Amino acid sequence: MLTTSPAFKQNAARALNDPGLQKALANVRPRFIEKRAKGVATLPEFEQLREIGRDLKNHTIAHLDVYLDAYARAVEAQGGRVHWAETAEDARRIVLEICRAVGARTVTKGKSMISEEIALNEHLEAAGIQPVETDLGEYILQLRKEPPSHIIGPAFHLNREDWIEAFRKSHTHRPADRAFAERRDLLTEAREVLRDRFLAADVGITGANMLIAETGSSVIVTNEGNGDLTQTLPKVHIVLASIEKVVPTLEDACVILRMLARSAVGQDFSTYVTFSTGPRRPEDPDGPEQYHVVLLDNGRSNMVGTEFQDMLRCIRCAACMNHCPVYGSVGGHSYGWVYPGPMGAVLTPSLIGVDKAGHLPNASTFCGRCESVCPMKIPLPKMMRHWREREFERHLTPRATRVGLGVWAWFAKRPGIYRLGTRIAMRTLGLIGRRRGRFAWLPLAKGWTSGRDMPAPEGETFHARYERLKRQGLV
Repeated sequence: MLTTSPAFKQNAARALNDPGLQKALANVRPRFIEKRAKGVATLPEFEQLREIGRDLKNHTIAHLDVYLDAYARAVEAQGGRVHWAETAEDARRIVLEICRAVGARTVTKGKSMISEEIALNEHLEAAGIQPVETDLGEYILQLRKEPPSHIIGPAFHLNREDWIEAFRKSHTHRPADRAFAERRDLLTEAREVLRDRFLAADVGITGANMLIAETGSSVIVTNEGNGDLTQTLPKVHIVLASIEKVVPTLEDACVILRMLARSAVGQDFSTYVTFSTGPRRPEDPDGPEQYHVVLLDNGRSNMVGTEFQDMLRCIRCAACMNHCPVYGSVGGHSYGWVYPGPMGAVLTPSLIGVDKAGHLPNASTFCGRCESVCPMKIPLPKMMRHWREREFERHLTPRATRVGLGVWAWFAKRPGIYRLGTRIAMRTLGLIGRRRGRFAWLPLAKGWTSGRDMPAPEGETFHARYERLKRQGLV
């Protein structure tokens, strides 16, 4: 996938002026935020589950080598095979070798952010193998040749008219006068077109929401059933997963499942929760003849033991981006790579480097909503601050920013001068802006005033007010 993270500011500017995108983003509150609130309200022990989930993932990451080894042994005991991929290139090579070994021509795919991360579709196409996305959102994006903009609703940036246009343009074998009066009509057409693809596929590729060390099972959650068809109809099933997806036991997986769908879309459970354990056994009515798991590192092991380790607890529910005011304004494509929103602002620099993704941890108001709704209690704002520190230490921030912070730091280390300076600045700006009550332009504040007015200061400085209230015994 092409990385445009260095152009975040330009991407965001275009997004803010895109009427279609802004129309789609207006659905964030009713589709995600309100539904999550209702779903969480039905589970009184949700906060307790968050603590349990945080602790079990911390334990697993602290003993990641142990559980990965246990998982691999369990998979092989069930007749499957585990492949270890240190890099994206390794993962692409392994998948292609498996496909070539069975003479695959067509590959069906369930939704997988890992396949986006390693640019798998392009690699298979270059080798003469046709990948077919079967998740409805991913399918429309494949037709439009676009990357996902959301990790659970990949086509969230599109409106119904976009879907209709893509179907009419791509499905030329269908009647030209067909109507798309309801959403159901789009679903019916996609189902009929994809049905033959499912039956023709030689290999099925899915992601994994979790990998269970106890049983060697992979777990996927879907609302369409395409994941089940992808992994049961072809003769080969490949699971693509990153190493942090492992959990110790079935019981642990159930704890996370109770939070996952609620955090994502407010459901008690997804429509389909599928556990896959090895290839088809003699007594099984269906299933693949071969079962492969490709475990991807791609920089994640380097996060263990660092201030970014907590990010490995992420279960990809997207609650953080659904509640993020920045994502809600500019959408997922502005972030320029696979993972958008607050989780992407932490994970993307970890995987592709802060030199390429340094804008992302700066695209935050630090309102804390992401951390407050994260089912795994990941301290996202704290880690974004750590990335800002790394960026500053490596002199990757603009010179003007560095100089400005240096000046502020000089004053901040001298409280008396700092308080005197702020009093003088407040009174001066208050007098100048008294007539209009605001400033449309200020020197050294273009980043603020280019998008909104700066209110003229009124009353006391914070320090003066705090000291007065303290003397009065009110704080």
